[in-house]
Amino acid sequence: MEASKLQEKDQQVLNDLLEHVKEQTDLFLGYPVSKDFDYQALSDFLKYPMNNLGDPFVTSTYGVGSRELEKEVVRFFAELFRAPADNWWGYVTNGGSEGNLYGLYLARELHPKGMVYYSEATHYSVQKNLHLLNMSNIVIRTQENGEIDYEDLEYTIKMNRHMPVIIMANIGTTMTEARDDVAKIKTILKKLAIQHYYIHADAALSGTYSALIEPRPAFDFEDGADSIAISGHKFFGSPMPCGVVIAKKSNRDRIARSVAYIGSVDTTITGSRNGHSPLFLWYTIKRLGIAGLKSRAMHSLATAVYTENRLKEIGIAAWRNANAITVNFPTPSATICKKWQLAAEQGNSHIICMPNVMQSHIDLLIADLEAEIVLQD
Repeated sequence: MEASKLQEKDQQVLNDLLEHVKEQTDLFLGYPVSKDFDYQALSDFLKYPMNNLGDPFVTSTYGVGSRELEKEVVRFFAELFRAPADNWWGYVTNGGSEGNLYGLYLARELHPKGMVYYSEATHYSVQKNLHLLNMSNIVIRTQENGEIDYEDLEYTIKMNRHMPVIIMANIGTTMTEARDDVAKIKTILKKLAIQHYYIHADAALSGTYSALIEPRPAFDFEDGADSIAISGHKFFGSPMPCGVVIAKKSNRDRIARSVAYIGSVDTTITGSRNGHSPLFLWYTIKRLGIAGLKSRAMHSLATAVYTENRLKEIGIAAWRNANAITVNFPTPSATICKKWQLAAEQGNSHIICMPNVMQSHIDLLIADLEAEIVLQD
């Protein structure tokens, strides 16, 4: 059957959209999305309805998928995050928010009467997830840098120590990329003799590269996490949002349910899952390896140092957390925010030095900021 062509006006709509996307992609520094990827080698796979139904580790009667590669991706992150050698599981998600939803879902099933603790700097989607799951929760103060206030956390848990504790730890907060110290949180739980607890790490941005730097932040399974979620379209880079959630298999087994229709086990949030996303992640892992991913991390950190210094040179009060690729500074004019797509919250903005950000990009932004300073004088 011969494919029909779009009408000229409809084709123009697509052409205009493509130009708009290209233009908007050229200049954005305020959001944690990598754009330095090329998946042309995988283009033939777009001809097929790839769907990784159900659990990636259980075969399905639907065979058009990438579950074998998905299992390799999950294994890679399980090892990277030092999960127990014989007790890990996971799947490729639609993004970090789904990974967080899954972590909270597991925690709720294990501790139905648990109280969730998370800092005021936690990603907005977590509150939505807690509402969906109908979980009791308490917001904890943050320190000035965006990290959770451990004294407030300890005091609040102490007041509710009769309840199981569920921790939503931030490994890179949205605005300042602050990391909550999972090992320190685990120490607090031990000090208070909390017997029943669950720690989920929202490592959407920082998780992947935090495992590749020294000193290594305390955020993974060996530090005390029970599950970890990352975003694949951030540090890795992907044409569509995706992510990975890693959990302890023994916990996952508590919620597994057999589904005859798909001939598999329903252990995921969405059931039908994008079969193309695991291809992108697998391709990047195989193409770059640990050495290549570490090189990306070192580049981003070096760019962050350069950005902080350049902003300070022109009199802007810039700062960043230790070993973070996010540089914080007072929000500039609406014109600059729009041009460079800079997020703003309570008078503060940030530049996120993703692997695709070069010093030349920072120099262009600095030139705009300097011009604005001159006009103000």
